[in-house]
Amino acid sequence: MQIKILAEGGAMKPGPSLSQKLGPIGINVNQVIEKVNEATKNFKGLKVPVELEVNASTKEFEVKVFSPPVSELLKRELGIEKGSGLQKKQYIANASIEQIISVAKTKFSNMLCKDLKSAVKTVIGTCVSLGILIENQEASHLGHQIEGGKFHKEIELEATETPSEKKAKLDEYFNEVKNKQDVVIKQEEAAKEAAEEKKKEEAPKVATEEKKKEEPKEVKKK
Repeated sequence: MQIKILAEGGAMKPGPSLSQKLGPIGINVNQVIEKVNEATKNFKGLKVPVELEVNASTKEFEVKVFSPPVSELLKRELGIEKGSGLQKKQYIANASIEQIISVAKTKFSNMLCKDLKSAVKTVIGTCVSLGILIENQEASHLGHQIEGGKFHKEIELEATETPSEKKAKLDEYFNEVKNKQDVVIKQEEAAKEAAEEKKKEEAPKVATEEKKKEEPKEVKKK
């Protein structure tokens, strides 16, 4: 019997769903949770796919842990809570190629990729949907550049440590981007509020005009 769950790394708690599946066959739920938490402790703060292989006859079980989704690994690597809901308008981070390689290496064993280079391109694809810049560029621009040899040295060496000086420059660039996009977003919000306020002010006038149109006109006497 296989049971697939998405557990919070090192912090899984009892829940009705798991109890309903394990309770009837006599397996101690707390014991399962303890083993899952032990197996996923290195993924603290992440949602981790876990598969339980349960033997209903012997009451024995095996815990198989798979690496978290690429999006979750990127969030941990970059210290962000969620992706951008405004792609190409609001970016949430500026990753180094070393950070992308680090995520690709972590996820590689669970990816259908022939080599690390392909895995890196897959991670870059996820960066596009999350609104993450890479090396001061839009992630969507990097796929064909990687194929053309860009960052070949870093990928070949499987570099995962970003030099401190480089990291500082990436952060400085992102702060400039963030300040500019914050100004644009505030301007758009102000314009939206002004439009809504104007609409409210005009509403009574429009209602009066509509009412006048509905009123029957007096018939002139001959």
